Amino acid sequence: MTMHLVKGVYLPKKIKKKSKKIDASAMELEWRKYNKEMRRTHCHHLQYDTLQKYIDYRLGKTKKYEKKFQAYTPPPTYVRDQKEYASAKPKASVDTCSKPERQEYSGDYVVGIATMHKSNLVPVGKEDNPKDYSTMRRN
Repeated sequence: MTMHLVKGVYLPKKIKKKSKKIDASAMELEWRKYNKEMRRTHCHHLQYDTLQKYIDYRLGKTKKYEKKFQAYTPPPTYVRDQKEYASAKPKASVDTCSKPERQEYSGDYVVGIATMHKSNLVPVGKEDNPKDYSTMRRN
């Protein structure tokens, strides 16, 4: 039996990489431009020190920059040295939290309370005319 391929599927051929010709002066200008761009974008760690390292990078002979994992260690916390003073002892008394006595009117002048304009409560005295409060007069 012969082996044959499925229609539309091809075997991969070995592709030989052609060596690229390098123009040294143009590559040097690109290297300087690349380093300038990295400084401008605050990526100083991606710059190349020598032209040869940049050429190797452009030809794919070196790996790209890989950031190494660094475990986070929080900075030590600052604690200010200060003296501790004993707090004042509270004075124990019965009156500090007790409910105040209710204030009551004990006189005989006020007869009652009248409601005037806009829910204004007004005390009514003995000699006052209650009719004035009903007509909402303020004399």
